[in-house]
Amino acid sequence: MSTAVLQRPTLVLNRNWQPVRVSTVSRSLVLLWNGTARVVDPHDFQQYDWDDWTRQKPRDGEPFIQAVHSRMRVPEVLSLAEYDRLPQMDVAFSRRNLFKRDHYQCQYCGIQPGGDDLTIDHVTPRSRGGLSTWENCVLACVECNKRKANHSYQEVGMRLKKLPIRPKWKPLYAISSVPIASWSKFISEAYWNVELEP
Repeated sequence: MSTAVLQRPTLVLNRNWQPVRVSTVSRSLVLLWNGTARVVDPHDFQQYDWDDWTRQKPRDGEPFIQAVHSRMRVPEVLSLAEYDRLPQMDVAFSRRNLFKRDHYQCQYCGIQPGGDDLTIDHVTPRSRGGLSTWENCVLACVECNKRKANHSYQEVGMRLKKLPIRPKWKPLYAISSVPIASWSKFISEAYWNVELEP
């Protein structure tokens, strides 16, 4: 069984079919096996429990899990049996999520040089008590970071494009790749393109 297939993303819906999170195929199979969730076939919206799903044959070109004597379709969408509300969660402060929040753009000059040419800048420098938090960190290109150095951006005549904020959590915020095409039946395209709210 390929590890890559088991790490593929699976969209998890609550009981009312609202997106709750993205899980891995391996975690989704555990939820399916213990009866916590059912697979939703995005082609016809039919739901399957473990026994029904394991009898499904993969369609042509569809990813599959190779078992000893058979192949099993890879679930792309699950619906939880009991969960009917969205969780209250915070977006984890991380380098990857900071890049997502700032759209890979220098928050001082506005250029988008690419990930390797961006740095994390502390609005209030750490030497002056600035913390590594959502509200104090922004992306900066190397040139702007050098210019600002150990000063406040006001002291060196720079301006922020927008004040750094803690982004509001969305169930799929943590996904790092393009969503699977079948998910569009459950999530509006606007969901993926909307700016993070202040």
